[in-house]
Amino acid sequence: MTGTIGDHVQLLRPAQWVKNVFVFFALMFSDRRGEPEALGQALIAFFSFSLLSSAVYAFNDIRDREEDAQHPTKRNRPLARGAITVAAAGAICAVCLIGGLALSATLPATFMTTVVTYLVLNLFYTLGAKKVPLLDVILVATGFVLRALGGAQAISVEVSAWLVICTFTLCLFLGFGKRRCEIAMINEAGGVATKHRATLAHYTPELLNHLLSTTAMLAVMTFVLYTLDPHTARFRALFFTTPLVLYAVYRYAMVIEGGKRTGPTDILIRDKPFFATCIVWTVLAVLIVNWGPRIERYLPVLRWPGESIRVSATTDSRPSGPNVSD
Repeated sequence: MTGTIGDHVQLLRPAQWVKNVFVFFALMFSDRRGEPEALGQALIAFFSFSLLSSAVYAFNDIRDREEDAQHPTKRNRPLARGAITVAAAGAICAVCLIGGLALSATLPATFMTTVVTYLVLNLFYTLGAKKVPLLDVILVATGFVLRALGGAQAISVEVSAWLVICTFTLCLFLGFGKRRCEIAMINEAGGVATKHRATLAHYTPELLNHLLSTTAMLAVMTFVLYTLDPHTARFRALFFTTPLVLYAVYRYAMVIEGGKRTGPTDILIRDKPFFATCIVWTVLAVLIVNWGPRIERYLPVLRWPGESIRVSATTDSRPSGPNVSD
């Protein structure tokens, strides 16, 4: 069967391209965010990762088509239900791979290095690492870090180490949450989790709850540390968005228990409170990044790490930046 256009588009999983917004983090928090050239480079990086991720998805579906057929929702994928042939899926995979690498070649050489690392990492994951508990989620989280680093390389700017660590721990939290979703969903459907993914046999609900609690704490703490970093002082008003970050983390943890969602992307798109929180935080982050000093005048006066103690907290004057000599 050759399948319909819709089947071929479904194989690409365009809804999953939202994951590649991580490439815009560096642009958003850099001094180049207002430059059209930098925006163009970031968009190229986004579409490069989108095409390459679609190539990875197609290759993964070819390998897992029999296991996917045992899953309550993944059995509807084109290859799992036999809507398209393996040869057709392989051709689509090759086209996406060539297209993604061609786009990557227009950006700095360091970006290509990150892209190749991303592909090797996913090949390693698909060919066997995904069957190793804990390592599977760590590799997926590393893929998101590579997206964030690639976004910085695309526009030739440095990126805060705290932002990288925050991205990694957040994605660990989302990854373990996805495993929790899979177990809950398969059990809800009356199936056996190990028929779909053997590694799920090692992920008990109790273990995943512990891992979720640990990574959630780390994600929130590293976010706070990023906002307190003296070198990112112009974004320190982000500190006041911490309650939104906490709510989003707790909401995600609550939703995955129900077994009604397939993972982070499904929750983002379909869970209105979680989606609304992400939108509000994004809007606030954009406002703070662009007009942080003005907004800070209306916020409580705090002494931040790296600053000298002020004589009076009631003065209207604000320091222009951190005193790194403290």
